[in-house]
Amino acid sequence: MFGIHDIALFILSGLLLNIMPGPDSLLIMARSATQGWRAGVAAAMGIGTGTMVHVLAAAVGLSAILATSATAFMMVKYIGAAYILWMALGLLRSKRAPAGERAAVAPLPYRKIFAQGFLTNVLNPKVAIFFLAFVPQFIDAAAPDKALAFIILGCIFNVNGMLWCVALALFSARVAARVKVSPVVALWLNRVAGGLFIWLGIKLALTKQS
Repeated sequence: MFGIHDIALFILSGLLLNIMPGPDSLLIMARSATQGWRAGVAAAMGIGTGTMVHVLAAAVGLSAILATSATAFMMVKYIGAAYILWMALGLLRSKRAPAGERAAVAPLPYRKIFAQGFLTNVLNPKVAIFFLAFVPQFIDAAAPDKALAFIILGCIFNVNGMLWCVALALFSARVAARVKVSPVVALWLNRVAGGLFIWLGIKLALTKQS
């Protein structure tokens, strides 16, 4: 239907790809562990929204510009890396909360956490190029409407990703609640996450256009 083939393989591959660790998963885990599952879900919703931007952009051909234009790729890459490094700086500058408080930093409004998830995803050109490389493999060359088929597959991929992200948020928050994260531990969780974000930001900045 719609020129889509091997849908079961696509769903399985998408699930496996979604569980691979990256800045999205790290952000969800950090927010869930220090601010609860709702914060993690807010980050997941932002990530899902960013994914849909990539899906729609790829469907209409905008992402092809990133794959073929070195200048466009570098601009998005460096903006994304700078944003990730900026988030890392905020995590590294976390300060210890008073005794008895769960979080090591003042809770962020959910809208800001949503924006973090959205920008972390949408400013990563690797995601755009991934959709251009992965999704067309499951669309028949003779499909009557390739853009529609692309959007349908992108939505399926995003739903799978959201299920994983929400599960990760709930799991991370549950683990944090069970071990009763102290302000000191929460502080170091933020700092470790900040260090990992620095590594991811540098890795993104050094990414070469395929």
